[in-house]
Amino acid sequence: MANSSADRTAKTQTTTPTWHDLAQVSDRKRQLWRTGGNHTDWMACGIAWDAVAITPMATGLAALGSTRTGTRCGYLVLADHLRNVLYVLVPPGTGGACDGILGVRVLSHGYQLLVPTPPEHSNIVADWVSHPPGDKPPRLVQAEQLAAHLRDLTPPMHDKEVAS
Repeated sequence: MANSSADRTAKTQTTTPTWHDLAQVSDRKRQLWRTGGNHTDWMACGIAWDAVAITPMATGLAALGSTRTGTRCGYLVLADHLRNVLYVLVPPGTGGACDGILGVRVLSHGYQLLVPTPPEHSNIVADWVSHPPGDKPPRLVQAEQLAAHLRDLTPPMHDKEVAS
């Protein structure tokens, strides 16, 4: 029995991973961490980008999914699996759009972020969830768009203060 055209098309198309898929700690990733170079370096924030640190990581991944930011577009997104923090890199000077959101901290001038160098040398505290392939320039998530989706996913800061 011959395969239909639709069957052949479905087999040749690859599914696009979600942000949660990319951040998942797999056995393959653990093996790379054990055998890889684990080279990291400190990169200054506020020059080429600001970093928006989001805890818990799942909130940041959900916000990225809500923004419809493509997982294969080379956006700079970094995970610290040990502390459950997602770092989304946004244009320099724009991270302030995320100030005041519960579970969010903005790293700009005066801060540094630990990043794998080269990108393949990630580890449990500095793991690129997304970065541009090869020599392509990196893309940065728009801070205002990220902030809007984070606000939709988290309670206002004052709600936490009242509950305490």
